[in-house]
Amino acid sequence: MMYKLISSATTVVMVLAMSDLLHANDQEATLAEQKLDYSAPVREGLTNLYWGDLHLHSQLSADAYILQTRLTKDQAFMFARGQTVEADNGMPARLRRPLDFLAVTDHAEYLGIYAQLEANDPRLKEWKMGMEWQQMMKQGDMMGLALAFSDAIQTSEPEYLTPESLRRSIWSEAAAVADKYNEPGLFTAFVGYEWTSMITGDNLHRVVIYKDGADIASQHTPFSAQHSNDPEDLWDALARYEKETGGEVIAIAHNGNVSNGRMFSPNRENGLPLDEAYARKRARWEPVYETTQIKGDGEAHPFLSPSDEFANFETWDEGNITLDTPKQPQMLQYEYSRSALKEGLRHEANLGANPFKFGLIGSTDSHTGMATTYEDNFFGKFAHDEPSVDRTEKRMADQLQKIWQLVSSGLAAVWAPENTRESLFQAIKRREVYATSGTRIQLRFFGGWEFTHSDLLQANFASIGYQKGVPMGGDLTRSKAGSAPSFMVAAARDPDGANLDRVQIIKGWLDANGQTHEDIFDVALSDNRSANWLGKIPPVGNSVDLANTTYSNSIGDPELTAVWTDPDFDPEQRAFYYARVIQIPTPRWTAYDRAYFGAVIDPRAPDIIQDRAYSSPIWYTP
Repeated sequence: MMYKLISSATTVVMVLAMSDLLHANDQEATLAEQKLDYSAPVREGLTNLYWGDLHLHSQLSADAYILQTRLTKDQAFMFARGQTVEADNGMPARLRRPLDFLAVTDHAEYLGIYAQLEANDPRLKEWKMGMEWQQMMKQGDMMGLALAFSDAIQTSEPEYLTPESLRRSIWSEAAAVADKYNEPGLFTAFVGYEWTSMITGDNLHRVVIYKDGADIASQHTPFSAQHSNDPEDLWDALARYEKETGGEVIAIAHNGNVSNGRMFSPNRENGLPLDEAYARKRARWEPVYETTQIKGDGEAHPFLSPSDEFANFETWDEGNITLDTPKQPQMLQYEYSRSALKEGLRHEANLGANPFKFGLIGSTDSHTGMATTYEDNFFGKFAHDEPSVDRTEKRMADQLQKIWQLVSSGLAAVWAPENTRESLFQAIKRREVYATSGTRIQLRFFGGWEFTHSDLLQANFASIGYQKGVPMGGDLTRSKAGSAPSFMVAAARDPDGANLDRVQIIKGWLDANGQTHEDIFDVALSDNRSANWLGKIPPVGNSVDLANTTYSNSIGDPELTAVWTDPDFDPEQRAFYYARVIQIPTPRWTAYDRAYFGAVIDPRAPDIIQDRAYSSPIWYTP
């Protein structure tokens, strides 16, 4: 167990051991000129796998501050880079392995205001509502502050708005912190914020990520939900930013699972059906989707995919983000990434553009200032969720879901030539990214028309992947006469983690009648397993010892590879394909809490988890 107890006269602390950061590097040879028609450019040189978090909050976020988070933006970057910080519960904490990149994306609504209220910032003296909030803070009425914040963030009434001069000043200061920790080639610190639209409790949140440094990013203050809670207005604001500054920026949606059907709805927020202009705009500004994070996994749902034995993974489906409205079954197809990818094929056929053509990433959405994802070092969403004997009995924000339902997820993995803002940002825009639920599974996925098993045996198989096809996030735009697409996938376990159970390829397609379908193919199985006479795959087994919170890599394989050709390919049908990698069972963070603290855990809480990775799709268009 990674929780290490250190005693002194006054404190008990938890220290997280640190080990070397591992990269997967592939040397790619100069690529020959290709005759096949692919949309993704053939690249040459080095490609590296970089790990990071594009969704993290510090004390500058109003909700984090209200719920006792005091870690600063500086400390968030320091922690991600591998330095020790003191968590809000008093525990010194340090990542075992630093991250390669981080975006601290504090909420745009009242950015930094609560910290300024407590500091009695003189710039607030002329703001009547600010003075009222300061009085509540002095009286210790944090619940009142929380309710006031919740009521205020969705209104544009002038008395609710932070004075513009103060907004501009705080934003400039926040953006400058990212520049301070950005070291090209070593660590990338992105400037970013979160747009927090929440209509009647339905989540439409987006994080906004800049390629640019503070000098450019701070020329425009963040567009907030107080300006508008319609994502189309956010995209227009991003377009104005690029036009007026010459910079680059994208938005990343998340948590469709608590949107009650709004995230991938067939209708716009103005009530009109999606049209081509909307589809092109959304695809332009939202190239990736955060499919897994602390508030549930959003890849698939068992109601939508009843034949998928792995679909019911860390599922949140009680209602919207505030639990004000219960979930209805008809909402689900507009909430999960797999169903949205299928809906995207339908929209493309009808509109000529695909609004849901996105890559997949994970991130944390932690509001503690610490990007922690491993099951044995999970620090929760808010300060009061940090490790303690009674945390699992609490509720998120004191009134929402139980803490035991939180997920120790996730991470964004990016294949890019170098660790710089420019290189990582462009890789994200071209969707050469993938998501994990917190583990560092290494994953390559290529699609083409002529891959063979011998390609996997070559030392430069990644170069072959680019030469013969396209990487995850790319498009196959022309079929080779008489052939079906082939896919090359290679996965390796987290070097500091669990073996792999299997690799699957998920296919979605649109038939001639406009109906969408999906199928799941087990393309690589560990331990020499194969399907039985019923077509069922025997389980990998379970080596977890819950009494000692350990597991053994005596089952599963450290690496799995495959070349797979679609046996049911129809060149007239639109389709997408993505890889899913499943780990062997390991203890969940709640099991570590029980063993370490002697905590009483809700019997509904799982003790065991099978972490996973999801590649970005590869699309085929007739």
